Parts: sequence; C-alpha cells; structure tokens
Amino acid sequence: MLDFFAIFSKGGIVLWCFQGAGVAESFAGPVNALIRSVILQERSGNNSFNHNALTLKYKLDNEFELVFVVGFQKILVLTYVDKLIDDIQLQFRDRYKNELEQKGAIKYLINDFEFGDDFQQLLREAEESSRMKDPKVMKTFSQSMKSQKTVKSMIETKGGDKGKEQGGKKNKNAKKEAEEAAGAAPSKSPPASKKAVVNGNQELTKEEILQRNREEMFRRAAAKSGGATRSPKPLKEKEKIKKAKVNRVWDNCGTNTRELDHSKTNGSQDAGDLAREHAEPEMQLESMVGDLRDVDYESSEPEEEEEEEEEEERVVVTEAKKGAKRGGFGGMFGMLKGLVGSKSLSQEDMEPVLDKMKDHLIAKNVAADIAAQLCDSVAKKLEGKVMGTFTTVASTVKQALQESLVQILQPKRRVDILRDVLEARSQRKPFVITFCGVNGVGKSTNLAKISYWLIENGFSVLIAACDTFRAGAVEQLRTHQRRLNSLHPPEKHGGRPAVQLFEKGYGKDAAGIAMEAIAFARNQVFDVVLVDTAGRMQDNAPLMTALAKLIAVNTPDLVLFVGEALVGNEAVDQLVKFNQALADHSMSDRPRLIDGIVLTKFDTIDDKVGAAISMTYITGQPIVFVGTGQTYHDLRSLNARAVVSALMKA
Repeated sequence: MLDFFAIFSKGGIVLWCFQGAGVAESFAGPVNALIRSVILQERSGNNSFNHNALTLKYKLDNEFELVFVVGFQKILVLTYVDKLIDDIQLQFRDRYKNELEQKGAIKYLINDFEFGDDFQQLLREAEESSRMKDPKVMKTFSQSMKSQKTVKSMIETKGGDKGKEQGGKKNKNAKKEAEEAAGAAPSKSPPASKKAVVNGNQELTKEEILQRNREEMFRRAAAKSGGATRSPKPLKEKEKIKKAKVNRVWDNCGTNTRELDHSKTNGSQDAGDLAREHAEPEMQLESMVGDLRDVDYESSEPEEEEEEEEEEERVVVTEAKKGAKRGGFGGMFGMLKGLVGSKSLSQEDMEPVLDKMKDHLIAKNVAADIAAQLCDSVAKKLEGKVMGTFTTVASTVKQALQESLVQILQPKRRVDILRDVLEARSQRKPFVITFCGVNGVGKSTNLAKISYWLIENGFSVLIAACDTFRAGAVEQLRTHQRRLNSLHPPEKHGGRPAVQLFEKGYGKDAAGIAMEAIAFARNQVFDVVLVDTAGRMQDNAPLMTALAKLIAVNTPDLVLFVGEALVGNEAVDQLVKFNQALADHSMSDRPRLIDGIVLTKFDTIDDKVGAAISMTYITGQPIVFVGTGQTYHDLRSLNARAVVSALMKA
C-alpha cells in the first residue's frame, strides 16, 4: 500500500528508508521536490504534498532535526497514515535517543539505525486498527432531529413569547381580559408606555421596541444636559444671502470662462512650448542606469522590543501564578523557568502568541488563509524545539515568523532582466514580456515605467498595443511613447526613436497583433517587446481563454502579473484563477503560467504590505517590480527584509 517511508535529517542525511514491493522508481525525486517546494520555502503548515501521482505526508521533529516522510499513490485513501507517522516518530526517538543526542553530524554516519522490524510491526498495528473500526451506520428518520420538528414548532411569533407557542386561544383570552380591565376603568387609562409594559410588549414589533428605547435614551440625555434641545431659529433673508454657497476657485485654473477656454490654442502650440512642456519632467527625473533601487522602510526594532517585554511579563506572571500554588520557592522557580531555556516548546505555549500574530498579519493586509497557514507552519517548525537561554516564547515565535516571511519573499530563481535581454540580443531576437492583470491596476502605466528603465540602460523598446477592448488604451500608450521619446530624443540613439508603438486599432485579435509585433521587432532589431493586454476579471472565462491563447501562441520570455498592493484576500483569488485559467486553456502538457509579479500602488499603503506576502506565497513567484509613484522613475525592486520589517511593525 505504501510506496516508501524515509527518515532523514534536515541536513539531508538519510537515516533509514523503506520501499514497497514492486516500486521501481526511487523516492529521491519526490522527497527532493518536497524539500524544495515546502520545507525550504517555509510552507509546512499543511502536512500533505502532492507530486505527480504520489501523495507525500511528512512530520518534522524539531528537537532532533529530523523529517519523517511517507509516500503512497494519490488515488488511495489511507486513513492510518497520520497515526503511523506519529507512532514511528515516537518509537524512533525512544529507541535511538542516546545516538540522536550526540553532537555533530558525524552521529548519523557512525551509528547504525536498524528500524525495519519495528516499522513492520507498527505498520501492521496501524492497518489493523483501521480495519477494526465499524462502518458508520446512518441514522433512521425517527433518530434524526428532523423527525422531532412539527408544524407548531416551526411557527415564528412576533415577540418571541413562549406563551404564544401553546396556541392562539390563550392569547385571545388574554386580550379579552385586557379589554374587560380597560372597560372597568375607562377614565383612568394608563399611558402608552405603561400599557406596553403591562401587555409584555406583545403588540409591538422588535423595531418599535428599539425605536421606543432610543427615544427614551435621548429624552434622558436631554434632561441631564439641562432640558430639551431647542430647534434653531429660521434664518432671516439677509443671513441666507450671506451664507450662500461660494463657487470654488482652483489654484491651477482661471476665474472666468475665457481663461478656461483652450479650444483656440489646440493644435497651434509652437515648438518652444512643446520643448518647455517636455523639459519639465526631464528636470525632475533621475537616472535609472543599472539595477533598480530597493524599497526601503524604517526599522521596527523599538516596537518589537516593547512587544517582547509585554509578552515576557505575561509569561512570568503566568508561571508565577502556577508556582505560587506549589509553594514560595515554586513561584520564583516558575519565573525563571519562563525565561531560561529549560524546556521544549509545545503547541499550548505558542497558541496565544500565534493567535496575536495571525490577527496582526490580517490587520497588515495579509489574506486570512495565508496568515493561518503561516502561523501553522511556524508552529510546526518550533514544536519540540528547546528555547534559548533567557528568551521568551513571544521573541522566539516572532523571530521564526520573520525568518519564514523573508524566505517567502526572496526569489527562488534568478531574476535578472537586463542580463536576459543581453542574452536575447546576442541571439538576434527580441526579449518579450507580457503584462496581464485585472482592470485598473496600472498595467499601461507601469509598462511605461519599465520602458523608461530599459531605455535608460541602452535598450530599444517596442510596445505592442494588444488592449483592443478598452477605449483610449492605444491613445494612452501613444502618449507614453511621445513623452518617453521627448525624454530620450532620437539624436541620443543614432537618429532612431528609443521607443515605438505597434498598434492595429480596436476590435482586433490580440494574439495576432502580438505575433505581428514580435515579427516586426525581429526584423527591425528591437531589443525588447512589451505586450500590453486588456484588463480582465479572473471570473471572465472568454477573456481568460483569449489571454491563454495569446501566451500559448507567442510564448513570451516573461509573463508578469500586475496586481495592486491595496488588495487583501482578493489577491489570492486573482492569482489562483489566473494561473488556473492559463493551465486549463493551454494547448501544451506543460502550460505557461505566471513568471513574476509587478506590485503597483505601493506608495499608498503605508506599512500594510501584506499583499506582497499573499501573492508570493500563493504562486511561489518573485515580485520583480514595485511601483511607488506617478513618475517614470518611481520603480523599485523588492527588499525582502525591509518589507518584513514594515509588516512586523506594531
């Protein structure tokens, strides 16, 4: 039933392994995929991992730095696997405790771990325990809660009075008695408020009762403040004229219609005015030659120290209360035990700290599911680990969470666009980048920023206007082209424009336009082709099919997803459905998915940088560019430690 079971150290040394009968494939490939995709990337919140046709389940032993992995076919449903891993971990630890406590990695090589007989016995016990469980018998209709419901029990009453559940006859009698009591003393009828109290609010709805309570509250508040508030006196005619609305005057506009009318000057602006217009942004922009600057944040060490001190006090107080019950010396020992590393961490110790961490991450715009998985991963990473001397639970958990976040944000592969463009130039072909994303995230704007960065580094750029749906999309790119060429005149590039626009208008096939643009760039020897696509929601199947077709037909060198930093849970949904759509509508066995992320509007979120964590965690792809402003030079690369510092800031 099992394909393999392996026990190895976190350093990569296999201590013992088992391979099932008839299994020819080595377990090295699936285990290496588990290490690369889960353990090294701090994604151990879920103890299950799928690789091709296999399902791998694993457990970490943080005290002895061991990993227990079992693999079986994905189509099988083995209910005893979790119990088997737990039993094998305990048995292996107990049997080889002395060998595992030795220092250094040489202990794994000099000791012989013969665990075959114990494994077979534990496997038989786990299989028998799963067979011994009787199948769950379905309840009969008489045993279910549905059979106990009657028509009378499903009738809802207005006031929720239990007396009404016994039928309407009693209510009618109560009404008759109330009418007789009212007829006996017609001259002394109680006020409405008292009458409602006598009747038990039976004739009032919930909304009427709430309205009455509000009026009573306002009346009491007015009585305390010195009487009922007086209504303002009506304004006189002169005062009305004085308080009439005044028209707003904008700083950059005139005060009359003649100054606002620019129709006579349209199309007649001379060359001097155009040069002046184009020279203003040039004076403000800075050089972007070479790699991009990192996003920088101030360190949050003071806030972290304050939180650590608060958590330290909480731990000491808790341990002191426990020790006080054991005696005077027990309280002092409990206080020291909370600080000195004398015990291993357990799930109960970390649970209150992890709950606070999860709420903090969600408040920083991390998706709720991602925050929960991160905290679970940290708990599994630290469970059983011995704390350092004079360290608190809060500081240990926070340090582990920071390391996990930095590991997630750091790219898993080399991302060097300048080097890739030079390599493509040596092969006499253009380097193609495709931009995709939802509506309004800033694809065209950040495409222009990336164009400016590439031109600054000496490359020629061709922009392919493949957004043939949105009105004004081609005109927007043409405006960016004109501005970029004014900043980098053709005289500086051998009489050739630094950036050109390839467009075929609206209503055309985007995949065909991209193919023609790439062929044009190859013939005209352009270095880079930037393909702008139409914004589309992740739920729009026809548009997602068209995007998958564009990417499958043209095979760009880089597919960048453009997402804004303002989103929270929506970022996960967007990326998952974009990747899924590209995989479903692809014509290849190995579909082309998203290669990187462009994070826009990063200057609008202050320290709520959780969208960066959510996007990189769900895709495993790096954030290549970060948009931080409205000018062409407001383009940065992601600094993982700076972002984590802002994320952990209180």
